[in-house]
Amino acid sequence: MQLARVIGRVVCTAKNETLQGLKLLLIQPLTPEGKPVGKPLVAVDSVGAGAGELVFWCRGREASFPFLPREVPTDCTIIGIVDDVTVSQRQ
Repeated sequence: MQLARVIGRVVCTAKNETLQGLKLLLIQPLTPEGKPVGKPLVAVDSVGAGAGELVFWCRGREASFPFLPREVPTDCTIIGIVDDVTVSQRQ
């Protein structure tokens, strides 16, 4: 799981029928300190996240697990909304 910030929405007029009713969001991956890293990604929202929220997400086969038994063709899914992040200093 990784951190990201929701930076936008994706609207598709034509998409796979198994994605009907699911929200697609644009997320910017972040470091644990909150700095942007990598390119933005399109993620299927499984938790009702909104613009500007800090979320955690997963990729790969596990990204479809929140929708079981429904088979959703995704490899990037928002799986939680983050309330707080505490980064301890290493010594």
